[in-house]
Amino acid sequence: MQIPFARSERSTLGVEWELALVDSDSGDLRQVAQTVLDAVAPPDGGEHPTIRQELLLNTVEIATRVCRTVAEAGRDLQASIDEIRAVTDPLRVELMCAGTHPFARWAQQKVTDKERYATLIDRTQWWGRQMLIYGVHVHVGIEDREKVLPILRAVLTYFPHLQALSASSPFWGGKDTGYASNRALMFQQLPTAGLPFQFDRWDQLEAYTADMMHTGVIDQFDEIRWDLRPSPRFGTLEVRICDGASNLAEVLSFAAVIHCLVEHFSTMLDEGKELPRLQPWFAQENKWRSARYGMDAIIILDSRGDEELVTDAVGKMLVDLEPVAERLGCTEELDGVRTILRKGAGYQRQRAVARRHGGELDAVVASLVEEMRAGKPV
Repeated sequence: MQIPFARSERSTLGVEWELALVDSDSGDLRQVAQTVLDAVAPPDGGEHPTIRQELLLNTVEIATRVCRTVAEAGRDLQASIDEIRAVTDPLRVELMCAGTHPFARWAQQKVTDKERYATLIDRTQWWGRQMLIYGVHVHVGIEDREKVLPILRAVLTYFPHLQALSASSPFWGGKDTGYASNRALMFQQLPTAGLPFQFDRWDQLEAYTADMMHTGVIDQFDEIRWDLRPSPRFGTLEVRICDGASNLAEVLSFAAVIHCLVEHFSTMLDEGKELPRLQPWFAQENKWRSARYGMDAIIILDSRGDEELVTDAVGKMLVDLEPVAERLGCTEELDGVRTILRKGAGYQRQRAVARRHGGELDAVVASLVEEMRAGKPV
């Protein structure tokens, strides 16, 4: 089979952010997504362009238009949040985001009444029902299909940097899992989810997709749920590594890192330079280490097996990307990563709140709601 790759302007940007709907009083999840979607639907009855349905009725996804800068994406996301709040505030519902809800029970959540979601749950059963998780996805436009797979492999070498910075799912069902990102390891239980195969040629990706469709594993390309994947429909590389972020400032910092990485590697290809890559077993180990230890992870840097504390590696990455950020107009958002290094990642802030409140996780939800309102870590 052939997979055409849509024409996309280089280093254009799109961001998707999954948001939980929680009760203002209890902090537990509320199943009111359809109420929100009905209220914001266009007069012609079609779908809202930036506020979307998700798997569970406790969740809505907001998405940007095609943007040129991270700041523009931020304005789009804030506009969607404001529109949703006009509906949810009278319902005493708050917006919240983290990789997982700290104490909600998966068995009590309702699945959106849509055929593709019903098919997913029917196939994946217990694991599918447990997907009470939230993430941030970033699309970056790539102008030449031949660049997509090399850039994907290169961005994969920065997987632990992104996962450690965004890790925000230490709690699950009211318990501390001991992981910085429990979401990362839960989501990979779904068929076709997890780390991508590191194909060298586009026809190998086409052969893989044909095999998956022939054997009934998937019905369409979008059902390949890798942590990084080409998005042929949009002409982008889609980076799905990040846990859900509790505030807009962090979403934009993650988007800035990804935006800069893709542009950096695209420029390297233009200059005829070789892009970095890691053996699959090193990439797999990096994912586990950053999910388990977060900002304390010792990560594998290169194919030689050199290692470094992830926070030190992030500091060096920021210096390397500063010229790219200046060119893309996202210097301020990239610098926000230093705020995360200073104040702690989401999982660290959540655990700190839990300690201050004797382990009470409703206080953690309250802090996440506060950060969403503030638009920054507090």
